[in-house]
Parts: sequence; structure tokens; C-alpha cells
Amino acid sequence: MPAYQLASREYQQEDTVIELKTCRIGSGQVVIIAGPCAVESEEQMLGLASTLKEMGVHILRGGAFKPRTSPYSFRGLGEEGLRILARARELTGLPVVTEITDVRNLDMVLKYADILQIGSRNMQNFDLLREVGRVHRPVLLKRGLAATIEEWLLAAEYILAEGNRNVILCERGIRTYETYTRNTLDISAIPAIKELSHLPVIADPSHGTGRRSLVAPVARAAVAAGADGLMLEVHPCPEEALSDGPQSLLPAQLEHLLAELRPMAESLGRRLSGSI
Repeated sequence: MPAYQLASREYQQEDTVIELKTCRIGSGQVVIIAGPCAVESEEQMLGLASTLKEMGVHILRGGAFKPRTSPYSFRGLGEEGLRILARARELTGLPVVTEITDVRNLDMVLKYADILQIGSRNMQNFDLLREVGRVHRPVLLKRGLAATIEEWLLAAEYILAEGNRNVILCERGIRTYETYTRNTLDISAIPAIKELSHLPVIADPSHGTGRRSLVAPVARAAVAAGADGLMLEVHPCPEEALSDGPQSLLPAQLEHLLAELRPMAESLGRRLSGSI
């Protein structure tokens, strides 16, 4: 038995499936999570959310608390951003995922979010992992920027060991010597996780590349490698985005990508369109 006992295939052979109102993550459906890096205003979020709903997106994403490298960068709207996400959910019926960065904000985020995201910087924030493990809300756990696959699964183990078995792993790229891309998205980690763990795994080609032109081809590669879903940053005007504009797709680009992915998923015996 490996060190990550509860996350391992030895512990559970059957794939874990995360049940949501609009989709089942880990069931053979390619789930699409999309939205802006950061919630910037109600007008921006509600307008984009309606567009994404029409395209067939399953889950809305948007950051209310943004951990930034520079203390002078936009760091999110806080609870007002969460309220806007809740309004977007009311408008569209789509569940929302947002990042929690501080254990002190857990109760606040739980009031608004359907899925709690643990970002790359917090993958080994063990106190935070334990706390989200004690709530019955799905947790999307991003791989740390220099984490091995085993370290990533051990981080998931912290959540599972506290009783929360609804963990979604997210490959978002790791730090390498390459400087052309923001990170190096580890495509091989997707089938590796499928061998090692029963937990669903999705890919984030937006952070994995940092370049809008590379998001679609890497998204296709992730689906071909077996990813249970994609997390994509979309913004109606990326050049004016307060966070991650260079890697954000325009809505029309996302629509084109989804049109490419539908027949591709079907050829692999999976599906992208439709709900549960």
C-alpha cells in the first residue's frame, strides 16, 4: 500500500465520481469549467456566465481571493466577488468553483461556493487541507508548482483522511527550466493518476501554458490523455483583464474549442455535451 492509502487504486478500484447538478466528474463525461481568472464586476461576470451557459459549460469559475506574486496586483473583490458568483449561479443554474486561500475565510466561502479550490501555492498548506477535509463540499486540488505526483496525492490524502472523499485533482503545470510557457503542463500526469488513484483528474491548460494560442492544442491533448475535464480561463476582453489576460480565451475561441472537442470525446467513447 502506498503512503497515500485512501487515494490509491489499492484502496479503491472503482473510480470516484463527483456528483453535481449539471455533471458527474469522473464518469466518462468531459466536464468543462470556465470563467474569468478573477471576478471583476457584476456586469462582467453575469454577462459572461450567460454566454458560457449557452455554450454548454458545466461549471463556472471565478476568483474572489487572488494570491498574487506582487502585493500590488489586483487581489480580488473578496466577499463581494463571492456574492457576484452566487448571483451568476442563480442566473444560470451552474455550480461555481472558487479558490479559498485562508482557513479563516472558510465559513464565508462555504456560504457561496459549490466547489472549493485549493490553488497551487496552497497544495501543502496542511491546516487548510485538513479544514476542507472536514466539510462535505467537493474540493478541487491543484498540483503544486514543484510537486511530484506522490506529493500531490499525499496532499489529497490529508483531505480524504478527514472524511471528505469528494476530491478532484487538477494538473495545472509545474515549474521547469522552460521560460516560453508559464508552466510545463505534465500531460503524462493524467494517465499516471489514472493508474495510481481512483480520484478524477482534470487539466488547466490556461495556467499550464500561459499563452492563449497554446490553450486549445494542449486542451485537446489533455482530453486525449484521459482528463475528466478542463478548467479554462475565459474573458470577454482579455487585454483589459485584471488578472491572467494573456492566457484567457475569448468566448468565441472557447466555442470553437468545444466544437472540436465534442467529436473527439465521442471518438474516445466519452461525451462532452449534455448534463447528467
